Amino acid sequence: MGKQATELMFAVPQVVAHRLGRLNTARPSARDRREFQLMSSEKVAAFGESWNQMAVQMFKANQQMAQAWASAWSFPLGMPSSAVARKSFSRAAAQMQGATLRVLASGLGPVHRRATANAKRLGRVKRK
Repeated sequence: MGKQATELMFAVPQVVAHRLGRLNTARPSARDRREFQLMSSEKVAAFGESWNQMAVQMFKANQQMAQAWASAWSFPLGMPSSAVARKSFSRAAAQMQGATLRVLASGLGPVHRRATANAKRLGRVKRK
């Protein structure tokens, strides 16, 4: 996730600067109008993809967390020692932290793919 965030940190300002430069022209060309339409439609698509991927990842994380908490509470021979209980709960907390990061990374993926692809595409010099 750190690599994606770093790449976004560089790609997004490039794309925004390029598109704002096009918006600033008095008479946008047909190519500019297509770019503006693409800009709008891809944001909607990226949001939908991110939302869907995060929901799927949350579902998986909820299943894993339910299993972790169930195993932390189910001890065959009565109450566990406090050290065993702490270890079980600490493992469950670590799983929750990892699940949270996976959910965030899955939501960042579609945005990252589009922003870096746009930076590459818009950064190329068009030859006439």
